[in-house]
Amino acid sequence: MSPTKPRLVGLNHIALEVGDIEEALRFYGSIFAFELRGSHKDDTGRVIMAFIDMGDQFLALSRGRHQQPDRDRHFGLVVDDRSHVRELAARAGAKLIDGDFLGFLDPWGNRIEVVEYADLQFTKSPAVLHAMGLHLPKTEKALGELHKKGMGCPHSCPVLIATFSNVTSTVFA
Repeated sequence: MSPTKPRLVGLNHIALEVGDIEEALRFYGSIFAFELRGSHKDDTGRVIMAFIDMGDQFLALSRGRHQQPDRDRHFGLVVDDRSHVRELAARAGAKLIDGDFLGFLDPWGNRIEVVEYADLQFTKSPAVLHAMGLHLPKTEKALGELHKKGMGCPHSCPVLIATFSNVTSTVFA
């Protein structure tokens, strides 16, 4: 009997190699609002990893990128509002990428696409959004895509948020 394969259920984190952690935090901080979850230092006290919090996920920045800039390999960051990302990325010194998607290369050659939460199937639980201080709607298209996959419900479907930590139970419709 062959073993049962585990099912992929999501991403916990993505690690990006950068030249300098402090410089990377300044770069990404000039484009996005975020909180630092934590960091690690080497024996000399130099920061070698930093963790940008994204609710139930995180972006790990690791010192030591040595490869060429990414051409096709990329990942997408989800934001609450991407209307100013292109301008902020350009101002921060990112190399903007032409195309149908909002993409750029960071100073170390990591290719990032930026997508808006409302437009995607990707969804965070109401409890995670609440803990992040966010209430983000979805477009009709995104809701339809979720519904087709059996992952959505009509607008009248109430979603109960259980009490986590000291968060009061809240019902969203």
